[in-house]
Amino acid sequence: MKITDLIAQPGTAFTFEVLPPLKGYGIDGLRATIDRLREFEPKYINITNHRSEYVYGPAPFPLPAGSGELIVRQRVRRRPGSIAIAAALQREYGIPLVPHLLCSGFSREDTEYQLIDMQILGIENLLLLRGDKAKEDPYFRPTENGHAHTTDLQQQVNRFNEGFFDDGSAIRQPGAPFHYGVACYPEKHEEAPNLEQDIRYFKQKVDAGADYGVTQLFYDNEKFFSFVARCREMGISVPIIPGIKPLAKLSQITVVPRTFRCDFPEPLARELQKCKTDEDVRRVGIEWGIMQCKELMRRGVPSLHFYTVSAVESIAEIARNIY
Repeated sequence: MKITDLIAQPGTAFTFEVLPPLKGYGIDGLRATIDRLREFEPKYINITNHRSEYVYGPAPFPLPAGSGELIVRQRVRRRPGSIAIAAALQREYGIPLVPHLLCSGFSREDTEYQLIDMQILGIENLLLLRGDKAKEDPYFRPTENGHAHTTDLQQQVNRFNEGFFDDGSAIRQPGAPFHYGVACYPEKHEEAPNLEQDIRYFKQKVDAGADYGVTQLFYDNEKFFSFVARCREMGISVPIIPGIKPLAKLSQITVVPRTFRCDFPEPLARELQKCKTDEDVRRVGIEWGIMQCKELMRRGVPSLHFYTVSAVESIAEIARNIY
């Protein structure tokens, strides 16, 4: 079932996002997260995807002949397995899993094989994203024979849905088409020159076939409501789902605004300034999350989408107070 159909049901849907485990770890941690939040009847669960990156480590021994290198650079994927995990958990729990499909770190051929795998595994919903730049790059660089923008990735998925591979050859037995959402930014993407232009970028993604948008995390509801109003004025009619991330650690008071380019509204900032421990921040995060979510629900948002990293217990407490 399409995500837009799932969130169109009566009430405000509950959904959340998880990360695949680090390479070498099993999925019991993901099962624990789903088991903890399952009582709130999630309509779907997003699972992130991650590009490979360069890491430095000791050279293998014995060293190759003529090599004096003790430290070598190599590409690794720290969190592989998003598609396989999504298929396994979808079958195990009967809840739609929505993998992220990225431009960043993937070629067009990589993307095509991911689409083939997901179609075979019965995954029908995706979240299409450009993704972050590589850590070693000063700015975003597309992978060789990859996509530079989400709209480019959308074109490949659209052509696949129409029954054609990337080289233009026909798919002899096309499967069920994919449905997909995209990201949007109430306080603008860090690379956008201004919010107005960023909304235009969002509209391009909607015009290219996106069924819905899910926002970057934010803490100021007025900025979200203003963003939605400006999107509607620009002709964007798809559902816009707010992304919620409860604060849970003292370090996040400075890390979150810097990393996600979001502002704390003044009432929240004042309360956070009083915090001395992680537990203090966690309590403020829960109280703010309850208030924030209740207001969003009163204003008729179709769904609340929670980012679970370091916040599973906080999300459970918030959900218990609002659903």
